[in-house]
Amino acid sequence: MDKLKEKMNSLRLETDAAQEKADEALEKVKAQEQELLQKDHEIQALTHKNSLLEEEVEKLEQQLSESKDAAEEGATHGAANEGLSKKLAILEEDLENSDRNLRETTEKLRQTDVKAEHFERKVTSLEQERDDWEKKHEELLEKYNAAKKELEEITQQLESI
Repeated sequence: MDKLKEKMNSLRLETDAAQEKADEALEKVKAQEQELLQKDHEIQALTHKNSLLEEEVEKLEQQLSESKDAAEEGATHGAANEGLSKKLAILEEDLENSDRNLRETTEKLRQTDVKAEHFERKVTSLEQERDDWEKKHEELLEKYNAAKKELEEITQQLESI
């Protein structure tokens, strides 16, 4: 019986040890399950964060694409603007030349008008002088005719005597 008691005691001790080991294993399993649950939550959070980051990456890629398009359009507009600036400079230069030519032509026209007025006055003066000469000529012609007539009368009177 002593052997039996000893064996029972040893079995009890083994059972207690096994129970302790089982309790420890249960605690480890619970801890592992808790850790697994935390990892699952962490995975879900990271998955959600990853999807948000992927969406943000897509938005940023779209913005980058739009920015590149805008930059290309800006470069195109810049080139067009440069071409238009050159054309504007040429047109401004042409305008300045045309303006200078217009001023020169206007000055020449004014001088021509002044000369024309001068010549018109001179023509008027010469016409007046001509009229005076014609009048004098007519007067002298009348005197000549009168003298001629008088001479003829005197000649006739002398011939008749």
